[in-house]
Amino acid sequence: MGGGSKGEEKAAAAAAAAAAAAGGGEDWCYQFANKDTLIVKPSKKSLLALRMVVFAMTMICGIFICTMCMKQLGSDSWSRIVKIEVAEQLCNKSAIPSSEVHFVHYPQPITYSRSECMCTPVRFFAIISSQRSGSGWFETLLNSHMNVSSNGEIFSSKERRSNISSIIKTLDKVYNLDWNSSASKNECTAAVGLKWMLNQGLVANHAGVADYFNRRGVSAIFLFRRNLLRQFVSQLANNHDRYLKQLNGTHKAHVHTRYEANILASYKPRLNTTSLIRSLKQADDYTRGALENLRSINHITIYYEDLIQNRTKLLDVLDFLKVPRRKLVSRHVKIHTKPLSEQIDNWDEVINALNGTQYESFLNADYRI
Repeated sequence: MGGGSKGEEKAAAAAAAAAAAAGGGEDWCYQFANKDTLIVKPSKKSLLALRMVVFAMTMICGIFICTMCMKQLGSDSWSRIVKIEVAEQLCNKSAIPSSEVHFVHYPQPITYSRSECMCTPVRFFAIISSQRSGSGWFETLLNSHMNVSSNGEIFSSKERRSNISSIIKTLDKVYNLDWNSSASKNECTAAVGLKWMLNQGLVANHAGVADYFNRRGVSAIFLFRRNLLRQFVSQLANNHDRYLKQLNGTHKAHVHTRYEANILASYKPRLNTTSLIRSLKQADDYTRGALENLRSINHITIYYEDLIQNRTKLLDVLDFLKVPRRKLVSRHVKIHTKPLSEQIDNWDEVINALNGTQYESFLNADYRI
């Protein structure tokens, strides 16, 4: 009995201790949960540390973004940007009228150094024309100037004109003086450009091209023919030779001897008088529409007939490009020099078709070379 009593007493004591411990735990939890009992306030040191972490993360992100941009540009492109900025800072532009500053450039090619000509200002231009308008002859005249480089029909390649991005990439290379062609001059080039036909991606991308020209300060030389009938005859003769290759099995759009010119001029096309007026109107509307879309570009407009009859018109072009006046020469020999009446097989039918129309003047506005 005594042993059992002692065991019961011990059990009761243990139970009381456990109850006391449990009650103490509840009191502690209550005190922790009571906001009046415990208030945690951030210290000034912790706020400063947080700000430093945010600042460090911002700096790291900035460095990362700059690194990615440099990788996309490429080391050459990045160094070229820096070189152009340095060149423009070193070169004295005070003598350039404020109205002309936008059209004056100091390109720094990556393929060679302009050395002592680093501060020779360069004008950017494009000869905008259509096939058989005398643009090939005109371009050779410009390229006879020691300070002018026109790089031909670069966009005859479909790949280069596949989209506006390809076009801009090509133009950037030309205007940075990194385009290598037979027309490339020395380091002191003062005007650089190309020949661009309307149907070589220019009309299709006119908005993007106009934006690029206006942004980069590129000037346009619009070269067209007034007499669309003569242009039409020249196109037919050129297509005929492209098929027959009359000069020793080779097609030539331009020739350098009178002998070759006479062979190509011997072909007299027979015109479809039923569709002639429609064809002339389509050509006229196409050119007018293109000029309307590109009118915002800084430009000069010249006509083939004016150049043929008055060579001093070339001086207007040189003045437009702001290059010294020089005598310009070309090895090109004109192919069609005779009156239209001797170049069209069914001339009488053509007269009847155009008499009394808006194109009647094409029959009489003629010239001989």
